[in-house]
Amino acid sequence: MEPQTEFVVAVPARYAASRLPGKPLRLLGGEPLVLHVARRALAAGAREVWLATDDARVADAVSGVAGVRVAMTSAAHPSGTDRLAECARLAGWGDDVIVVNLQGDEPFAPASGIREVARALAASGAPMATLAEPVTDAATLFDPNTVKLVRAGSGDALYFSRAPLPWPRDAFARDRSVLPPGGDWLRHIGIYAYRAGFLQAFAKMPPGRLERIESLEQLRVPEAGHRIAVALAPEPFPPGWTRPKTWSAPRRACARAAHDPGDDPPAGGLPRQHLPVSAGRRRVACADRRLAAGGPGGGRFGRHRRLACRRAAGSAGHRLRAGARRGHRRPACTAAACR
Repeated sequence: MEPQTEFVVAVPARYAASRLPGKPLRLLGGEPLVLHVARRALAAGAREVWLATDDARVADAVSGVAGVRVAMTSAAHPSGTDRLAECARLAGWGDDVIVVNLQGDEPFAPASGIREVARALAASGAPMATLAEPVTDAATLFDPNTVKLVRAGSGDALYFSRAPLPWPRDAFARDRSVLPPGGDWLRHIGIYAYRAGFLQAFAKMPPGRLERIESLEQLRVPEAGHRIAVALAPEPFPPGWTRPKTWSAPRRACARAAHDPGDDPPAGGLPRQHLPVSAGRRRVACADRRLAAGGPGGGRFGRHRRLACRRAAGSAGHRLRAGARRGHRRPACTAAACR
């Protein structure tokens, strides 16, 4: 059995998040979001777990958790990478220490995935590593909020983009509603590992042209000529909770998702809202095929309805509202904090 790679985890948690202010302290199952994330890091077996924040209220949320330390960082940092670089200096990590950047909005990150990104960094010799998982439906590929990546035969990242990559010219000229075989599309998972020395260098790099175009900070690294190793996630990574419209799903599901924080929930046992949204999109695709075959809703206006379904497939809120119209009621969390 291969020995586990030694690593530390740093969780950047800014209180004044632009899309969801106060996000680290939003309650999930009656406890702050950042507390759930810290527990995931501990469950992965990190040598050290640090919370990098600029607000004492966020620091207080993990004050009673054994094994979690706090780095009070500047409120002026423009990105989580800059905050982590300061955390590494405060922690005194040597240049070769493997630092895993676990985003503060990933309360269901699998422990195996946290370990895998550290292993990928150590095995590749690259200064930075990340994870990806296969894209299995066209709606995900065309969703600009889903970052795609392409990698070289060596496993290093070639490019990250919000656009559909790679582009199968002939197949998509005929039909863009389904993925042709052999595309091997990948969805980027926003977890990173760095050598602590490279983390300092990364934070000092000026933003690159491609980074500004795509609004993707990680593009700064390959544009500056450095490698990013990419490994496949060992199990599904539930989406993070980044925007107000996505926050209602984990709150409603928190009672059903309760599990021992020290163990990983089995992927098959996660609530439907915590699984990749491709499952819901497959249901839309099935309805699409029924319409095309002349089933209910087909006929003269069927094409317009199919197009509307595909456009809406990327919205979890649309599917929840559609389920309610069909009479499918989902039980709500009974915790007072979630009502």
